[in-house]
Amino acid sequence: MSATRSLYWATAMKEIQADRVKRPAGLLAAQGFIQATSAKRRPLVVNGAYDRAAIMTAAVAAARVHQNRTSSTWQEALSVTLKATWGLAKAARAASAH
Repeated sequence: MSATRSLYWATAMKEIQADRVKRPAGLLAAQGFIQATSAKRRPLVVNGAYDRAAIMTAAVAAARVHQNRTSSTWQEALSVTLKATWGLAKAARAASAH
């Protein structure tokens, strides 16, 4: 008897999609807002070190906009915008290191 294994493509594709990292809703919009308004605020990275106060200030300002736009809870909005702000800060630190 030969050993065969059946493969259901629909199931396999759903499993592949479930394994992908999901971006929180509004993450890219939050990054865009933070980038657009960061020129008016303090930089997120100073001399190669993260300015945590500036990061928090930018995240809170973006969270207010995000919460009004999406009607999400404060915790969800702050979570999304902190992820976005830290992503921008890490990119800025990497760019300044080169």
